[in-house]
Amino acid sequence: MKFKDGYMISSGHPVKEYIDSAVRHGVLGIKVKIMLDWDPKGKQGPMTPLPDLVTIHPPKEEEEYTEKKDFEPLAPHANIEVPVVV
Repeated sequence: MKFKDGYMISSGHPVKEYIDSAVRHGVLGIKVKIMLDWDPKGKQGPMTPLPDLVTIHPPKEEEEYTEKKDFEPLAPHANIEVPVVV
């Protein structure tokens, strides 16, 4: 029988930190894998978060910019005609 809920990582470095496995040899040969939960304090699980952890920060306040018209353009606007090849 297999009991599943959610997902279990099976490759990479987090497997060494997050997966606790045990094997009981005998007639049946039982294998058990338990995925530990992330614990920032490190008492009941690994301190490092999973690499796919996404943190969404609140947006920063936007600053209003005022336009300064104290400058002159470097070159005056010129009407340039570009020939079109048909």
